[in-house]
Amino acid sequence: MSETEAIASSTLTKIPVHVAIIMDGNGRWAAARGLPRLAGHRAGTENLRTIIRACVEFNVKVLTIYAFSTENWGRPSEEVEGLMMILEDVIDRELDELHQEGVQLHHIGHLDRLPERLQEKVKRAVELTRNNDRLILNIAWNYGGRDEIVCAIRSIVKDGISPEEINDELVSRYLFTAGIPDPDLIIRTSGEMRISNFLIWQSAYAEWYITQTLWPDFNREEFFKALQEYSQRERRFGKLSDQVCC
Repeated sequence: MSETEAIASSTLTKIPVHVAIIMDGNGRWAAARGLPRLAGHRAGTENLRTIIRACVEFNVKVLTIYAFSTENWGRPSEEVEGLMMILEDVIDRELDELHQEGVQLHHIGHLDRLPERLQEKVKRAVELTRNNDRLILNIAWNYGGRDEIVCAIRSIVKDGISPEEINDELVSRYLFTAGIPDPDLIIRTSGEMRISNFLIWQSAYAEWYITQTLWPDFNREEFFKALQEYSQRERRFGKLSDQVCC
């Protein structure tokens, strides 16, 4: 962090505990450069390193990234297979360094549809880093918000819980993100104005930040802008402004 950035960061009046990011725009980034879509996805993966480091620098405790949705299986098979290879490459290349930096990896979503070798690598990464506490990195892969809620309901019914016992807290315990605080800030790159089936339950009171910047170009400075914007927001959680302030 430069001296200017260090001074600027000290002006942030509040830091989100949990930041979630819809990493959008890889394909458009590649198309603008005459490159195949997978080149954009690889560039986006490289950029993720920068944002992980920025989270550590700015004391963000949880980062959730939307990497592959349940709907993404409908993309061309070449792209899907390429994305699976990219995830495997990232684990092979980055796991040791992430572990050394104190990053705890979580997977949210379903593993069972992934190639068996990739499933094992994800499980190993989660197990290796489970005691790290500098940053929790949730990777949403084969994840869908509606599917998550449906799975939670099925599990609640299976466990024989009576309707009278069901409340917000209980439902949260049955989600993929159980035990992790809801996101304070959700960032979507590339300017799209959609939730895209991401953290539907958890985003109830999240602040949204939409930027036109494509994900591979969303660097530390762009991330800091999002934190600055969040710092200036007043989160009321359904209350009046004077109730929050007083």
